Amino acid sequence: MQEMNKTRVIVIYGGRSAEHEVSLKTAMTVINAIDQAFYEIVPVYIAPSGVWHCLDAVDGGIASIEELRVKSTGRDIATSIGEALRCLFHRSSHTVVFPVIHGTHGEDGTLQGLLELLNVPYVGNGVLASAAGMDKEMTKRIMTSEGIRQAAYTVIRLHEWENNAADCTARMEQSIGYPCYVKPANLGSSIGIHRCDNREEWLLAVEDAFRYDVKIVVEEEIRGREVQVAVLGTDEPDCSVAGEFEREPVFFDYEQKYMQGPLVQRIPAQVSAAVCEELRQTALRAFRALSGSGLMRVDFFVTEQDEVYLNEVNTFPGFTQNSMFPVLWNRTNGLTYAELINRLIRHAMEKHVRKQSIRYELPSEAYPPASVAGKGR
Repeated sequence: MQEMNKTRVIVIYGGRSAEHEVSLKTAMTVINAIDQAFYEIVPVYIAPSGVWHCLDAVDGGIASIEELRVKSTGRDIATSIGEALRCLFHRSSHTVVFPVIHGTHGEDGTLQGLLELLNVPYVGNGVLASAAGMDKEMTKRIMTSEGIRQAAYTVIRLHEWENNAADCTARMEQSIGYPCYVKPANLGSSIGIHRCDNREEWLLAVEDAFRYDVKIVVEEEIRGREVQVAVLGTDEPDCSVAGEFEREPVFFDYEQKYMQGPLVQRIPAQVSAAVCEELRQTALRAFRALSGSGLMRVDFFVTEQDEVYLNEVNTFPGFTQNSMFPVLWNRTNGLTYAELINRLIRHAMEKHVRKQSIRYELPSEAYPPASVAGKGR
């Protein structure tokens, strides 16, 4: 039984996403960092099939991600969700949800929408920011409206490609040209992303990208260093110092991010004070434009001429202890990983309390008497 003085933290992880394994690593790190003296931690695993599994409360640490994995059963998704919700929310105790799902069906606003319907506090960005921030086309449209500089881009949908691939290719070559980057519109961790120097590479890249989404974004190449900034907060967000990776390759793919050992971070990034300030201010503009909440990592390109281009936003960035987001905050103000988690939980609960003052029905005096309302019909 949960101790009455503890807040329950429900950590939801896994999911129907190509970033499933990344989420498991994040979940293990987050669970091990949460102070069990103050919180009861309940893991909820979403299998690749979409079936939900509610695990027992954590007692001690998690030694391996295999402890967080559950073999799928024959249950359907809806039944499993109902069972998990009854298990998790039938008590009247303080509860906050910490979603650590990267990519589709978790970082894209779908899970956030469910949590809004349940009216429970949850860590991180809301439905709008999650959905728009995940969709690269929508992010670019919003940033364009804010006057934020970005690489030239075009969008190709699967039905357009299937109907006339030659026309799509010609349109891309005329507007973007080579080299270019092909990206699934709704995915992260560099999955399905390719750099193309010619038409042969382009055709292969498009076919692969459409394996992960029905819409792709094609961008011109900006020759510059990738520099990242972390944003934390909600109403009055703060911005970290800028960071970058040393000896970053031309294209930073999934294998180089996750399979080839730790990368060397350079924090603060080697940029001028003026560029650093531009990065910080632009990151805050992007955060506010998306109605950000909790956390966001904003990635930029900085050219040799000190021109700043916004590359993308990450509404739930890499979040292990050695990931860029927590390390940036540690180097900015000494914030530890555990303290960062506490702050995110606090932001979630404060945001939830404020939202409870919103009215969802008109006051009784706003309705006319039945005798008046019926006239004229």
